[in-house]
Amino acid sequence: LIGTCKLNGVEPESYLRYVLDVIADWPINRVGELLPWRVALPTE
Repeated sequence: LIGTCKLNGVEPESYLRYVLDVIADWPINRVGELLPWRVALPTE
């Protein structure tokens, strides 16, 4: 997962923090949106 983040230009720590924060309430039919190559991380 970390390697996939790096290959897709996503900072791994930010990605994991975001996914862990939202996954509990995320709709199961949209889980593909949380993959490293599709995720839209919020800007801080």
